[in-house]
Amino acid sequence: MTSTNEPAPVAAGPAEVCLACDNLAEALAFFTGVLGFRIEAIFPADEPSVASLSGHGLRLRLAPGSGGPGALRLPCRNLPPADLRVLTAPNGTRIEWVATEAPLEIPPLTPEFVLTRAGQGPGAGVGRAGMIYRDLIPGRQGGRFIASHIAIPDGGPVADWVHFHEVRFQMIFCRRGWVRLVYEDQGPPFVLAAGDCVLQPPRIRHRVLESSPGLEVVELGCPAIHETLADHDMELPTGRLAPDRDFDGQVFLRHVAADTPWTDDAESGFERRDTGMRAATRGLADAVVLRPAGAREMSAPPRAAELLFGFVLEGAAVLARAGQDHPLAATDAFVIPPGEAWALAQASADLTLLRVTVG
Repeated sequence: MTSTNEPAPVAAGPAEVCLACDNLAEALAFFTGVLGFRIEAIFPADEPSVASLSGHGLRLRLAPGSGGPGALRLPCRNLPPADLRVLTAPNGTRIEWVATEAPLEIPPLTPEFVLTRAGQGPGAGVGRAGMIYRDLIPGRQGGRFIASHIAIPDGGPVADWVHFHEVRFQMIFCRRGWVRLVYEDQGPPFVLAAGDCVLQPPRIRHRVLESSPGLEVVELGCPAIHETLADHDMELPTGRLAPDRDFDGQVFLRHVAADTPWTDDAESGFERRDTGMRAATRGLADAVVLRPAGAREMSAPPRAAELLFGFVLEGAAVLARAGQDHPLAATDAFVIPPGEAWALAQASADLTLLRVTVG
C-alpha cells in the first residue's frame, strides 16, 4: 500500500483468518466444542459450508478450499481501488480489504418453470441447527430465490441462537406441527401452528426455541444465498413491543390461520385465506392459501411478478401450463415464469395451496 497515493484503509471491525475446511460439521465440533470458539455467522442455511467463529481474540472463517498459508479478510470503511484490495504477504498469506457493510447483492432473475415433487430432486440435507432441508427450487431462478421444505422430525428444544438474516424477503409458513419462536420487539415467545406464517423482515433478530415432533415448514427467501448472522449481545424477548417498527421498509407479520376467515377469490373462483403479506411488505410480496369452493378448476392469468411459487399443502390437483398437464400431490411445489398463464384442474375436495408472489 505504500506505493500508492491513496489513503490507507481505516480498519473497522474484526479481521477474519480464513482456513480451508472440507467438512464443516467436523470442524465446527472441534473449534466450538474443544477450543471454545463460538459461531458468529453461517451460510447457506440449507447446506452450510461457510462459518465465521470468534474466540481467543481471533475471528476465523471456515470455508472450502485448499490448505496453505491462509488468508486475512480486513474490514474497512474506505475501500481502496479495486486493484489494491487484494495483497499477498511475503509468506504467501492473502490479504483482502472488504467493506464493513457490503450492500445486499440480488442476482438477476433467470426465470424457468419448476416442478419439484415429493421424493424427487436433490436429497434432503441437514442444515443449520439440525434442521432437515428439502430444496424446492434447485435452479434458484439464477440465484434470486430459494424455497425450502424444512423438517424437525424429533421435536423438542432447538439448538438455535439469536440471529438475523441479510435478505430482501423471507417468510416461513407452518405446514404441520408447531414451533415456538421469539422476535425482536414483538413481545414474548409465541407458537406458530399449522396454517400460520410469519414475515421475517430484513435483519430482525429472532430465535427458534422448540418444536413439536414432525414439524414441517416452508421457507421462501430472496436472495437464494444469504448470510445468517449471530447477535450474541441481544437477549430475546427484548421487553419492548413495537409491532409497527420499520425494518428496511417492512414490518413484522404474524398470521394466525385460526383467526382469519376464508373469503371468495374472484380471480380464481376458489376461496382464499389472506395472510396480510402484501401490506407488511409494502407491496413487495403476497401470500395466500387457496382451496376449492365447490369448483374443481381454477384459471390464473399471466402475472408480471418476478416469482410465482405454489406449494401443495394438502390434497391433489392437476397443474396445466404451456399445453402440458402435471399431476400434483401434497408437498409438491412449482414456479410459474413471469407472463405465463396457468390453471388447476381435478382439484380434490381437501386441496389447499400456498401461493406466493414476489416483485
